[in-house]
Amino acid sequence: MSSFRALLPHARPARPGRRSVRRRGEKRGVAIVLVLSALTILAVMLAEFQDETSAELGSALSQRDALKAEYAAKSSLNLSRLLIASEPTIRKAIAPLFLLMKQGPPQIPVWEFADRVLGAFNDSEGAEGFLSLSGMAIGEGKNLGLEGAGFEIKIVDEDAKVNVNTPARGDAFSQSRLAAQLIGLLAGPQYDPMFSSRDADGQFSDRQAICGAIIDWTDPDQEGYVCDPHSGSAQQAGAEDSYYQLLKKPYPRKNAAFDSLEELRLVRGVGEDFWATFVDPDPSRPDKRVMTVWGQGKVNVNTANPQTVLAVICGAAVPGTPLCSDPAEAMKFLTAFDLVKSFTAGAPLFGSPKAFISALKGKGMFGAALSALEMKPIQLLSDTETIKGITTESLVFSIYSTGYVKAGQRETRVKVHAV
Repeated sequence: MSSFRALLPHARPARPGRRSVRRRGEKRGVAIVLVLSALTILAVMLAEFQDETSAELGSALSQRDALKAEYAAKSSLNLSRLLIASEPTIRKAIAPLFLLMKQGPPQIPVWEFADRVLGAFNDSEGAEGFLSLSGMAIGEGKNLGLEGAGFEIKIVDEDAKVNVNTPARGDAFSQSRLAAQLIGLLAGPQYDPMFSSRDADGQFSDRQAICGAIIDWTDPDQEGYVCDPHSGSAQQAGAEDSYYQLLKKPYPRKNAAFDSLEELRLVRGVGEDFWATFVDPDPSRPDKRVMTVWGQGKVNVNTANPQTVLAVICGAAVPGTPLCSDPAEAMKFLTAFDLVKSFTAGAPLFGSPKAFISALKGKGMFGAALSALEMKPIQLLSDTETIKGITTESLVFSIYSTGYVKAGQRETRVKVHAV
């Protein structure tokens, strides 16, 4: 048997065929493709999941920060109300200083320092402002400051502005008061080009036309108002709606008080140039605003800006007063006003409306400043009527509060406005 096997040719192990090798290679290639495809799908799903998670997290953080910022703004709003309400107490405390002057203490404009006074309840930056004002650190205080949030506060005196809602009261005195203030505001000869060209509606609107249109928008009667404060008798100019009905898109005048200052844009002649000059010269600075739809109707000559005070004077002065017809004289007045206010460091210039009238006649610190600039005393049509239209005590304020939360490079801000 062994010899028979020896006679057989030597046997070799069987080798796989080329087809088997090819099949195995194909199977391995398919597996790699499947693995790569699965990894690609998983990577896409993971990236999508990560994006959604990041977006949801960012949205949640944004909503959280917005809520914190909103409550920071509301907190400063309530603190501002408390500050304004405490002014009579502060005034009473300094009353003895005015005994020698034989007059009561004037209203203290505490709202002008609200950002620093309320800094004790703000973040670290606000605390520094409070320290610079009072010299007191709040490190040892309790329940002071905000963690992770802060606020910016601006309190604007609405009684320091021309109130275009005054005629809504329906009496002739309110109409004539606003007419005098508007004509005084628009009186400068440097504004002549604005009233000699066509307005946004393609119409010509002079000073009296725009002044009368503002009054007609709010007063309850149906007749047009002739804006001539120096006229001794009431005049009428036909139906109020005649102008607005001739526009391409006609609409009636409201015949009621303005709901917002933006509504003033609907009035005849109130275009962009008029708005930027006489209504709101700097939207980012509400304290620079000249007109308002809130307020008691009287202008506070202690807190009004020089342009508004000049408007009050020119509306009450006798016709032909150089201050109201000569830009150089007007510039002298504005310079004197700013100069005297810088000396008082925020303290009121006039203790009463009568003191303001006396200053226009050359008396007091402000009167002396006018005399130093070689300005003649200003003669008014009626001291009594002028006193009725001015005040030295404000009652209505706008509070602009912005709460913010800073988190790394992200900052969330929420604005609140209250009157």
